[in-house]
Amino acid sequence: MEPTTEADQDVDDGIKQAVKPLNVGVIGVGSMGHHHARVYNQLDGATLVGVADADETRAQEVAEEFDTQATSQDELVKQVDAVSIAVPTKFHRDIAIECIANGVHVLIEKPLAASTDDGAEILEAAESAGVTVQVGHIEQFNPAIVELSEIIDPGKIIGVRAERLGPPPEREVHDNAVVDLMIHDIDIVRSLVAGGVNAVQGGGVREGRHATAVIEFDSGVVASLSASRLTQRKVRRLRVTEENRVIEVDYLDRSIEVYRRSQPEYVKDSEGGIQHREQSIIEQPQIPSYEPLKAELEEFIEAVVNGRSPKVDGDAGLNAVSLVEQINQEVEREQ
Repeated sequence: MEPTTEADQDVDDGIKQAVKPLNVGVIGVGSMGHHHARVYNQLDGATLVGVADADETRAQEVAEEFDTQATSQDELVKQVDAVSIAVPTKFHRDIAIECIANGVHVLIEKPLAASTDDGAEILEAAESAGVTVQVGHIEQFNPAIVELSEIIDPGKIIGVRAERLGPPPEREVHDNAVVDLMIHDIDIVRSLVAGGVNAVQGGGVREGRHATAVIEFDSGVVASLSASRLTQRKVRRLRVTEENRVIEVDYLDRSIEVYRRSQPEYVKDSEGGIQHREQSIIEQPQIPSYEPLKAELEEFIEAVVNGRSPKVDGDAGLNAVSLVEQINQEVEREQ
């Protein structure tokens, strides 16, 4: 065996450095933060070095479950390269700014912030510090939505209809239905429809627990959205109408159905006459099966390691917050 040269050792060190897992943590280990900790604990590209939560007992329980440490937020920020922030929305700005000031890359659970002003401040701080900001719009990683983005023709979209309905959740919810539920579909619609927004209408009842919105884009596309915590049936559905077909997505079972008509034809009947025939065709593309959160966190890790913009970057998150504000203004005006 030939002796290892200094150049060989440099190459080996470079490879080790390239594959070294990121030290990551989770701030806020409630329902969603708990899942972030679970998935980080499974990823080859990440080492879960700790979790933090205002509820120290909860933090300790999650830390024990995933064989990591429960620590204070300030201490955790000093130990990690990247962190997920999964706390109530009103705390997003202050926690994100602290992380960014320490050079820590952040994945902020949706929404990016409680207001566009807070969101803009986060993004300005991140740009100055040169750190990555990803926003946790997890539906972008739903296999059905990933497939939808491959098969739609943006130039032929006429309208979009989204429904996100269900009974009151068991978990504590601090945000209204627009911020907590509809924002998922706002983000999806913004990613599907090109161009800016021309007009927004909205309405709501029962202290914002049920809301509707209509978004008109400069292109002429109209999106109609509904979100509710008052219905007894859980619905997560998206319909995209194009010029020659309708594409329906069911988020819950992660399926797609494409409805279109066949080319019309004329056939002879049994008596020798001519009849017009046109059939409806339903296509069901095969959708791969994987966990959206795992795909989302893998995207975050890769974006940090490679220094590139993530799929759902800060600008996308800020655009969603801006539309949420406009819709909420309309909802409040109607009440």
